[in-house]
Amino acid sequence: MPATLLVVDDEPQILQAVSGILQDEGFEVLTAPDGETALKTVAEANPHLVLLDIALPGRDGLEILQELKARNPALPVVMISAYGSVENAVKATRLGAYDFIEKPPNAENILLTVRNALEMARLSEENRRLRLQATPAREIVGRSEAVQRLREQLRMVAPTNASVLITGENGTGKELVARALHAFSNRSHKPFVEVNCAAIPEDLIESELFGHEKGAFTGATSRRQGKFDLAHEGTLFLDEIGDMSLKTQAKILRILEEQRFERVGGSRPIQVDVRVVAATNKNLAEEIQRGAFREDLYHRINVIPLHVLPLRERREDIPLLAKHFLQELARENDAPAKTLSPKALEALTNQPWPGNVRELKNFVWRLAILTPGPQIELADLHLTPQPAAAAGGLDRLLEIADFREARALFEKEYLRRQLEECGGSVSNLAEKIGLERSHLYRKLKACGVEPGKEGEG
Repeated sequence: MPATLLVVDDEPQILQAVSGILQDEGFEVLTAPDGETALKTVAEANPHLVLLDIALPGRDGLEILQELKARNPALPVVMISAYGSVENAVKATRLGAYDFIEKPPNAENILLTVRNALEMARLSEENRRLRLQATPAREIVGRSEAVQRLREQLRMVAPTNASVLITGENGTGKELVARALHAFSNRSHKPFVEVNCAAIPEDLIESELFGHEKGAFTGATSRRQGKFDLAHEGTLFLDEIGDMSLKTQAKILRILEEQRFERVGGSRPIQVDVRVVAATNKNLAEEIQRGAFREDLYHRINVIPLHVLPLRERREDIPLLAKHFLQELARENDAPAKTLSPKALEALTNQPWPGNVRELKNFVWRLAILTPGPQIELADLHLTPQPAAAAGGLDRLLEIADFREARALFEKEYLRRQLEECGGSVSNLAEKIGLERSHLYRKLKACGVEPGKEGEG
């Protein structure tokens, strides 16, 4: 996909000349006649580079440069001016400009400068991603069998281009798994772009995903790149994909099959190379049955299924996670890490944590901040509210607003506990609760409950 460049100049002849030079080389070119329009275009279209004239009507180019770099320090900006001087060049460089070229535009000079600036930006972004991948926050912490199995699956799946569907309750760390997939993949030097499908209004999600052309709808004053544009050659993470409308699902399916799309209000197909990783806390099999999710899209994204267990089903990970969060907080604040006493760790391990890893992290951070001494004792746990699940299982269920989520949680916990009482035997469980065995097997699989190996028959 060609890089998008923005040329800012108040002279129509210069705009036409520079745009023509860049378009002949395959770049996608946007233009702006003044600084305010340039700032708005950058915010909406997210170009890869800006060519900015110094002498502009209203706010001059140096002032616009300063604001551009304040908003996005990584955006390369090349200054152009008919009034070239050492003083202007030095000032522009100090404000963050990549280079300074003079008018009239020389094709060879412009192209060389643009290519060098884009390469510099690419290398800087690659270094930034490598540093992020190396930070401990990217680690999947735990020693349980479930976490070890998940790590092994990641090692096998990450180098491929297969679509992945990550399932699990809220707060289990599905986004962390998606980022690990990207970090260990061959696309790690390219963008990781996240979309929270549940947080974007229905009337805006298509524009958010695919971008839009100028005039496509009221308020679309310029072209804007969508998430698929931004994730080209990288990974697109569709979080909470179960909340996406059927109309948008159909378009996502088409893109996954054809690897191309059209912007809202556009007619030109845009080719992309994107790996899609999706996540949901919903039971998509049930969503398909009630007509809320497309079965063909489900099979397309569920090439590799990964399930993240809730914290209550891998309690041996809680001490490691608690210590990890204390160290993480200490690094962020450049302070010594606090420790947890054995009794405090035991108390944390015995909590059900309905909010999973996210709830545990927030709780441990609160403890670390509110505990004055270097070690957190059992008594210090009373400095902050106990986890919500301490009120009892029924109260916890009644706090869940979504009926399907509450029912799914009840069914899973009910089947898990009954199966434990039956020694892992599905046959004994089917007889005990009055369900046909094949139907019970399907129900256990849908809920993510595994029968004991000694009693699967």
